[in-house]
Amino acid sequence: MVSAVTAAQQAAAGTPAAGTAGASASSAASLNYNSFLKLFMAELQNQDPTSPMDTTQQMSQLASFSQVEQQVKMNTNLSTLISQSMIGQAGNLIGKTVTDADGNSGVVQSINVAQDSSTSAVTLTATLTSGTKMTIGGGVTIAATPPATTQSN
Repeated sequence: MVSAVTAAQQAAAGTPAAGTAGASASSAASLNYNSFLKLFMAELQNQDPTSPMDTTQQMSQLASFSQVEQQVKMNTNLSTLISQSMIGQAGNLIGKTVTDADGNSGVVQSINVAQDSSTSAVTLTATLTSGTKMTIGGGVTIAATPPATTQSN
């Protein structure tokens, strides 16, 4: 038997009702706390009075939702922390010599840090003193730039 919360979650996600928790896991993660409480109250109001839901099952649903909500918040905070760390490290690249897998190299003049809002992926793009742009990622070697040599007569 599918609970009212699970059925409502699946209906909201456009998936057919099924007796497995896995089918509603992705839609449950997209619910906010208020939506969950509304669905939970609807389940309580529409339950069969001759066979009420077990309180253990109710507490299990509340605990599961709380865990999912905390994990989503933690992932968001972790993505923010990683982005901030990348920005901090990006400044250390200025003045360094970078070489890509094709052998192109140059001295970093500035860094652009961009984050894809849908995937939270951070991309570093270096602008070299020559004006060319290079994406900093796998296959790029970063080295200290040797000091300019002066010629004496």
